[in-house]
Amino acid sequence: MKTKYMKTVFFTFSFVLLSITVLIGCGRSEKQDFVVEGIHYLDSSLVRIGIEGGKIANVKKLKRLSEGGRALIIAPGLIDNQVNGYKGFSFVDVGQELTEEGIKTITSGLWEAGVTTYMPTITSGEYAVFLKNLRLLLRVKNDPDTRGSIGGFHFEGPYISPVNGFRGAHPLIYVRNPDWNEFMEFYNASQKNILQVSLAPETEGAMDFISKCNELGVKVGLAHHNSSSEQVKEAVNRGAVIAVHLGNGLPNEINRWNNPLWSQLSDDSLTISIICDGYHLTPDQVKTFYKAKGVGKTIITSDMSPLGGLPPGFYLNAIGDTLELKSEGVVMYPSIKALSGSASTLSRMVGNVMKFAGCDLASAVKMSSTNVAHLYGLNDRGEIKPGLRADLILFTLDDFKIDIKKTIVEGAVVYESPN
Repeated sequence: MKTKYMKTVFFTFSFVLLSITVLIGCGRSEKQDFVVEGIHYLDSSLVRIGIEGGKIANVKKLKRLSEGGRALIIAPGLIDNQVNGYKGFSFVDVGQELTEEGIKTITSGLWEAGVTTYMPTITSGEYAVFLKNLRLLLRVKNDPDTRGSIGGFHFEGPYISPVNGFRGAHPLIYVRNPDWNEFMEFYNASQKNILQVSLAPETEGAMDFISKCNELGVKVGLAHHNSSSEQVKEAVNRGAVIAVHLGNGLPNEINRWNNPLWSQLSDDSLTISIICDGYHLTPDQVKTFYKAKGVGKTIITSDMSPLGGLPPGFYLNAIGDTLELKSEGVVMYPSIKALSGSASTLSRMVGNVMKFAGCDLASAVKMSSTNVAHLYGLNDRGEIKPGLRADLILFTLDDFKIDIKKTIVEGAVVYESPN
């Protein structure tokens, strides 16, 4: 999922057109005082939400919608804690120059999919690229055009298992043991905006690293690892809080008793993130994980590939291997018989988790917005309450399929469907 993309002339032409569209869209709306009406996602009541100065001013119950009003569901904007790139742009690949325009393209593309806050995820790669892209991301994070949609940064790697299968699609050449001095260079370059580091707790120096992250206030996730039950428990005691894309970052065959799944699933203090595209986990697995952890300890994540939003086809990654983007919204890595990130949007996964786990819309939104905001201290968003950011999505829900009709970020309409 950590890839550079060598495309045909058709794809290059498409990017030019897309970039023009996004650059226009990224700065087109200003904060305005207005109201929106619709169906509240929590209880299906009719509501009118007043928006003032980019925040929710009030929420009032209605007996009926205004004349001409459309009965759309209103929910807080979705929050994605693992976005590796989108629309052909990657946050880490050494073979591709990340630009401010590329980051804004990602942001606008996610707005269209109902994601109002996301965490750019930097995966295993070169030291110099990490520093360069962190500084670039920081500039765009602070750019008024992105409206605070970049909540902070997520490091998945390079401090993960080097073992085939557990390493997943991360290039072995970039994988290394935790290095606190190196990480502090990244942390300082981000101006303390790294919110999560995901690592393998069995690697040399990992436990002390986790303790230091905990002291610093950086969340630690367990990912791409082959830890024993005892190592998982120690990592949690040291401050690890989340099992990252649980059920993935594993070989195709594992010991049915001694594997990292059970210890993470059984630990009541660990939150889990799961990819609900129907490929990274089967519907039965999603339902089982959901039942084990409950709505309060589950986060839906996209693990979005940079190939997301592109036409199906074959692409090359940063080390020259072929990836296949399938029409179903999944990226395959044929040479290692593995997945390489998802190409399904978070809004699509909201519908999927309802279908797979049998949960209601309120629970699905909690797992894909509210829980994420609370975990990372983004307490100004993730719910529909007076005083919070006016980050809202209006959509239809039919046969577990969400169709985003309007996205509002910090009180500005940033996307509106033509239909």
